[in-house]
Amino acid sequence: MTESLSGKAVLVTGGARRVGAAIARRLHAAGASVLLHYRDSDVDAAKLEAELNALRPKSAAKVRAELLAPIAPRALIGAAHDSFGRLDLLVNNASSFFPVGIGAIEPSHWEELIGSNLRAPLFISQEAAPELAKNQGSIVNIVDIHAERPLKGYPLYSIAKAGLAALTRSLAIELAPRVRVNGVAPGAIAWPEDGQFDPAERERVIATTPLARIGSAQDVAQAVHFLACAPYVTGEIIAVDGGRSIYI
Repeated sequence: MTESLSGKAVLVTGGARRVGAAIARRLHAAGASVLLHYRDSDVDAAKLEAELNALRPKSAAKVRAELLAPIAPRALIGAAHDSFGRLDLLVNNASSFFPVGIGAIEPSHWEELIGSNLRAPLFISQEAAPELAKNQGSIVNIVDIHAERPLKGYPLYSIAKAGLAALTRSLAIELAPRVRVNGVAPGAIAWPEDGQFDPAERERVIATTPLARIGSAQDVAQAVHFLACAPYVTGEIIAVDGGRSIYI
């Protein structure tokens, strides 16, 4: 896929590592200037910023923000304008993911999971909307196949991603015709680094994936790139899951 994003500016939340970094690299390779948002990954953000700028000078910048802070949306969009003078694409990728079962849910769990996966994308999108409309830009939200089929043991996360799916479709209506809004719903792409899934569970997930393997961060990045360049697509959520969502 070679669709150019030359002259475009992109903000990727959670863009310093893993899937976010793959998205940033893919869009940068297509010609976009990329603003990398991060919270704690200072070293990774600095390395990626330097890597991208070595390929094309002044084409990448980084911004640190706690997305649950009320000032974050304005700070992020302001940073994009300060860095590149425009914003054409917002990728809401940053996400918290951890299990908490019914009976153990605390308000802090709600704040973190709903906040990072739903509240922050809403308010960042709202702040970005005027600039995106000016440039006939778009938003891509990173959803999850468990927005449609809840993951046992992860009710709050599943609820948050279901809300993000609804937000994606709602914003596609609210921001039309100047701004397109779509989503990508990954399946098993990269195992959590904290060992949330033991070997037996990993085997079960692969066994319920028709393509019989997990995907890569690059698979998600490719779908984001497609949606960024698809001028007659809005309100859609593409599953990137090896077919698992039609099997479970």
